[in-house]
Amino acid sequence: MKAKLLVCLILFCSLGVNAAQKLPYYNEQSFTPQWLTEDSPELENFHKIPSFSFINQNGKKVTDETFEDKIYVAGFFFSTCPGICPTVRSQLIKVQESFADDDNVLIAQHSIRPSNDTQEVLQAYALKNKINHQKWHLLTGDKKAIYELAKTAYFASEDLGNAQKANDFLHTESLLLIDKNKHIRGIYNGLNSGSVDYLIKDIKVLKANLKQ
Repeated sequence: MKAKLLVCLILFCSLGVNAAQKLPYYNEQSFTPQWLTEDSPELENFHKIPSFSFINQNGKKVTDETFEDKIYVAGFFFSTCPGICPTVRSQLIKVQESFADDDNVLIAQHSIRPSNDTQEVLQAYALKNKINHQKWHLLTGDKKAIYELAKTAYFASEDLGNAQKANDFLHTESLLLIDKNKHIRGIYNGLNSGSVDYLIKDIKVLKANLKQ
């Protein structure tokens, strides 16, 4: 994971100023950047996050339509995680605060232990950790659906992040940036403050490009 991030940073630097104004697209688990223009014909059949339906910490149904025409950050966690999750959460708080007044930027974290992370548990978790329910969705639901979405849409696997036990392979520090058209536009290390700073900057790049 760290090697992939380093390669992405080196590529970013080598491409210079023009790259700073555009973000790549990703369509498979190696996360090889595809430098396409927004009007490229290739995007017509390019990988997108598909339909899904889960429940958030307030018991509200959250679907792909919740993120329609929105930019959002996606990740995975579980409420009793004592390891990487608290650090990732503290970094996502930075994202929440950076776009506190922007309704078009959201956060979605999927629980990898949905049987334990009930709506009530997630609500208590959100209150304890000062998570803004209008900005940040903690999602629970059918485990098979969550894992299928993670593997086929977000490309989460044993190769993404640190090596994990088979049942917990989604327990990863990785955060993904999804644009308003449901394309993956970036992958970041949620344990690394500098990487999350890049995430915040890249969200601003997407927003700026929308205004052009």
